[in-house]
Amino acid sequence: MDVAELNKVAEAMVAPGKGILAADESSGTIKKRFDSIGVESTEDARRDYRELLFRSADAMKNHISGVILYDETIWQKGKDGTPLVELIKKAGSIPGIKVDEGTKPLPGCPGETITIGLDKLADRLPKYYEQGARFAKWRAVIDIGPGIPTYTALHANAHALARYAALCQAARIVPIVEPEVLMDGDHDIDRCYLITEWMLKETFQELYYNRVALEGMVLKPNMAVPGKKSGRKASAEEVAEKTVKLLKATVPAAVPGIAFLSGGQSDEEATAHLDAMNKIGGLPWKLTFSYGRALQAAPQKAWSGKTENVAAAQRAFDLTLEYVKTRETFGKPLGQHQALRHRVAEMAIKLEAARELTYATARRVVAGEYPVREISMAKVFTCRVANEVADECVQMHGGAGYMREYGIERLWRDIRLCRIGGGTDEIMLDVVGKSFGL
Repeated sequence: MDVAELNKVAEAMVAPGKGILAADESSGTIKKRFDSIGVESTEDARRDYRELLFRSADAMKNHISGVILYDETIWQKGKDGTPLVELIKKAGSIPGIKVDEGTKPLPGCPGETITIGLDKLADRLPKYYEQGARFAKWRAVIDIGPGIPTYTALHANAHALARYAALCQAARIVPIVEPEVLMDGDHDIDRCYLITEWMLKETFQELYYNRVALEGMVLKPNMAVPGKKSGRKASAEEVAEKTVKLLKATVPAAVPGIAFLSGGQSDEEATAHLDAMNKIGGLPWKLTFSYGRALQAAPQKAWSGKTENVAAAQRAFDLTLEYVKTRETFGKPLGQHQALRHRVAEMAIKLEAARELTYATARRVVAGEYPVREISMAKVFTCRVANEVADECVQMHGGAGYMREYGIERLWRDIRLCRIGGGTDEIMLDVVGKSFGL
């Protein structure tokens, strides 16, 4: 075990200004999320959606330190044949892998579960490392209810987390240790605090007994929040204060960083709580996020499985990440200038997509090809985008947009001609249709 190398990866995972994208939903979980947006959960659809996220270059480079993958995803390739792991690496992020195999009922403990997957983990980890994974994740699930959790459940799950972590480090993989206390019950915030504190103390004791190097791991805990069914709401300041307090009482300073799970919180709540914790300051570890639902809710809705929505979905993803990282600036009054920024952003997205399609087609022509279908597609798309952008620009100029003294009026008239010169949309669409044998 090379502790220095493990520490280097762990520190990179919690780098300032960045967090971890949890894209490791099981087939069952992602099916539920796709069902909510009316998309069939096929292997291709799951790949296309995740590829969309990983190709959000600016967002990945600026805000994402690592990506947790599901077993299916780590072996997949994008539409162009590029392994998804390579897309993540090119974006400057670290690929990771979820290695637990879900939960099963814990014998003798009604209503409680144990996470499984240790049996062949030692054999699987080297294969994941060879595929590019440099960290892994294992989730233990602790529920709060009448008479639970029991010490038996806490100890069993803490021991499994520690055994998993030790196996990872032996395979040169940084373990994310995730002891999640669920927020599904009717308990108050103080009950959540006590159970989380208990679970964390048990977990770090087991990590010690199993000789896990704390410098080479990342903790992924829940926050101290009231149960969903309690009908109670805690302020961001209270959540932050109690969460930081329990972490200081349980997490050794040797741990490089803590990446919080969202645990069913809305994206706004998870963001506000993390922001409030970071504002407290003076902490021995770095605090960041390892969100799945909280980061992906907006892009999933925008994407909806439609190729034509890729640009809008990427922007939704970028905006979500920017919101996560710049929450403190959103206290300022929101006015018309924000709406204007959003419209400019939409134009920039459309223009970038049109530009890339044009470049891709031009590269094929330079290489000696004459791709008639793609040339026709590029003309239709770029002309449509140009007209949409021109219309928006005129509107932003107000009345001046229609006056000849201003250049925008001339540009707007010139752009209107692009759908006629060189072939109308109807002609180009006919060329594309015929290329499919219609």
